[in-house]
Amino acid sequence: MQNSAHPYLTRSLEPVLTRAIQEFPAVVLTGPRQSGKTTLLQHLFGSEFRYVSLEAPDVRAAALEDPRGFLAFYPPPVIFDEAQWAPELFPYIKEAIDADRWRAGQYVLSGSQDLLLLQRVIESLAGRVAILHLLPLSFRELRGAPQGPLPWERAAADVSAADAAPVGPTSRALWEVFLRGAYPEIALDTGRDAWLWHAGYVQTYLERDVRSLRQVGDLGRFQLFLRALAVRNAQLLNLSEVARDLGVAVNTVKAWLSVLEATYQVIVLRPYFANVGRRLVKTPKVYFADLGTLSYLTGLRDPEHAMSGPMGGAMMETAVVIEVVRTLTNRGEVPRTYFWRTTAGSEVDLVVDTGRALIPVEVKLSATPTRAMATGISSFRSALGSRAARGYVVHPGTQHLPLGADADALPFGAL
Repeated sequence: MQNSAHPYLTRSLEPVLTRAIQEFPAVVLTGPRQSGKTTLLQHLFGSEFRYVSLEAPDVRAAALEDPRGFLAFYPPPVIFDEAQWAPELFPYIKEAIDADRWRAGQYVLSGSQDLLLLQRVIESLAGRVAILHLLPLSFRELRGAPQGPLPWERAAADVSAADAAPVGPTSRALWEVFLRGAYPEIALDTGRDAWLWHAGYVQTYLERDVRSLRQVGDLGRFQLFLRALAVRNAQLLNLSEVARDLGVAVNTVKAWLSVLEATYQVIVLRPYFANVGRRLVKTPKVYFADLGTLSYLTGLRDPEHAMSGPMGGAMMETAVVIEVVRTLTNRGEVPRTYFWRTTAGSEVDLVVDTGRALIPVEVKLSATPTRAMATGISSFRSALGSRAARGYVVHPGTQHLPLGADADALPFGAL
């Protein structure tokens, strides 16, 4: 939840969420713990909707003992927060909706455990519910431009759009933002100790969310898995190697990875496949979904060490990937994001499929862009032909300039 000491920060999801409330009997809002779901819902609908948290044991017990009586006591419009704790309510919510099928905006269900929540929602409320996701703050939201377009969405005629875009902090200040992470509570309260906050977050995640998932038995071993994954962030992920290092079965590692992905702790990028007449790498790449969490798990506290140390390139790449994923997700879209890499060594860090074109994005740690940095994008465009649009080389500096026929150099702050 956003710290009440700070003014409310407008989220990109607001217009989509408002429209969904006006069109569907029920709306489900999921996302990681502390991403701002409760704050968003109370800000938008607090004056119209009752608010009930199902996290408290006594409230949950009342809901489970007499579901119909509970729903009668809290008639719509109502927000049921932490709804994953009482999925037994869902069939009765369906019953209540079907009694007034065409009335929009009856129930809002929010929760942080996508694995459990969505499974029961799909079983009980199919066709009656809109499902939306809220991730931590994007840089757009932090800058106060929640509806800002991605570079490739700007009008082609507006040549100066990227230059005019608000550029975020550079150099040390940028890395300080990275290390804090983007969960609203810690991102907006810069007086708090980010390290302690993330230590508490990881422990809460382990104790509350993970413990209740059947795929995870040994929490100690799972915590080792988290750290093993963190040091492999932004790399091709060899699950057999991880399993061997931890002394567990490969299927166990696969199950644990699915838990992290379903609870929004990691983003799994899979390779882009197309009939291009060459062999492509099939192994996925994994990125932690928050740089603050990644910094904590890898022991990074100092901006200079983070920037110039062995994790610098991986962190910069992660920042770009999660900014694109958050921007798309936080406005109600399903990101279609991949990477591209051939066995011959050609690669592009991020490929965004817009439905109309494939946008190749390379990420570089150097703030001094050169034409050589666009080599992978040139190879990608050569292989994919007309489907591949002009690409971007994103860097931590301030220069926005063309890098030959295939790409532009773009400051991270203008992304």
